[in-house]
Amino acid sequence: MQSSDYNPFSAAVQADPYPYYTTLRDQGPVYFNEQFGWYIVSRYEDVVAIIKNPAVFSSVRAVVSPDKFDAAEQVAPQALRPVRRGVLIGEDPPTHTKNRGLVSKAFTPKRTAEMEPRIRQLVRELIARLPRSGEFDLIRDLAEPLPVIVIAEMLGVEPERRHDFKRWSDDAVATAYALVRGTDLSRIEDSAREMNAYMVQSLDARRREPREDLTQALLDNGVREGVLSVEDAVDFCRLLLLAGNETTTNLLGNGMRALLGQPDQVRKLTREPALIPNAVEEMLRYDSAAQALFRKTTREVEVAGTRIPAEASVLVLVGSANRDPRKFPEPDRFDVTRDIVGQVAFGHGIHFCLGASLARLEARVVLEELLTPDRQLSLVPDQQLKNVEHFLLRGLKSLRVRTEPAPASLANA
Repeated sequence: MQSSDYNPFSAAVQADPYPYYTTLRDQGPVYFNEQFGWYIVSRYEDVVAIIKNPAVFSSVRAVVSPDKFDAAEQVAPQALRPVRRGVLIGEDPPTHTKNRGLVSKAFTPKRTAEMEPRIRQLVRELIARLPRSGEFDLIRDLAEPLPVIVIAEMLGVEPERRHDFKRWSDDAVATAYALVRGTDLSRIEDSAREMNAYMVQSLDARRREPREDLTQALLDNGVREGVLSVEDAVDFCRLLLLAGNETTTNLLGNGMRALLGQPDQVRKLTREPALIPNAVEEMLRYDSAAQALFRKTTREVEVAGTRIPAEASVLVLVGSANRDPRKFPEPDRFDVTRDIVGQVAFGHGIHFCLGASLARLEARVVLEELLTPDRQLSLVPDQQLKNVEHFLLRGLKSLRVRTEPAPASLANA
């Protein structure tokens, strides 16, 4: 295998990118891909250095060239508006610092911890619908609905609109993929217009009748203070939908696939539930929901002995960094007892994932409620796993799991 074999859009890479990452780290830690015009960075030390340095590696409009973006924007102005405006992910300081402060209070560890009783209630309700003996789809029945309900409740979205909320989220995730691939954006544009209209109505409703939710906080702290326009507030809601939704779904799907593939690790967590928070970190490291980030250089810079020119697009492989043996010994082994300090699945520095504490909480509660001594879980053998089609994110469309009551000897052990 050669570095040039790495193509994030190929079916082989999307099915299993990790052998390709090994080749990149060993043969070309900073590899220039002529086909896409990207500098691809794969080693842990370099990845962390880049995402900690926004002054040189900017997040502003880093995904595609300006001319390609402008052409796509003629077709999908509403869908691409958050990309043009930045909205945290595509912002640098000082704008990023100011705007992140508007919503960060809703995602502090303390505020997140206060949500645990409600999240545990939701998890128990979803698990109660699963068969005591038989098969279920972990993605459809648990990993998707839980984070959708949680973030929808935070934003004050009506229960009957949750299916729309999920559809809008999926389409928003697909935007970057479609933009880079140059595929049709018209369906995504229709979805973006629909969501924008809904969120504008939600803001108007809160002007008339204030509520205690995150949408109200954006109105009070942003729009009324003149810090945000209504369009900015809508784009923030779109971002929060993604931050509180896709991350957790993919964490649970990828993580449970890895865990259930190691029955000894399942037994260990069942016997020692205190290991579950560390297991969540290992899930994040082992098969990261976010595989890569884009940055654009503000000046010429040298990384690992390679000179990268100014205004260059840099693909930063956080999924590869999390499997770098220079940082994590035996990185391809899934181990819930591993010393996991330093994993970068949620990024690092100023762009550290806003929803990280919420995703961790939801994953921990799911494991605590699902891995009980009276239940045995296993992957349905020979299932054809399909990944979400994306080059920056990694997740499963479905994961079939078999559940059955544990034998009395095990349940009482």
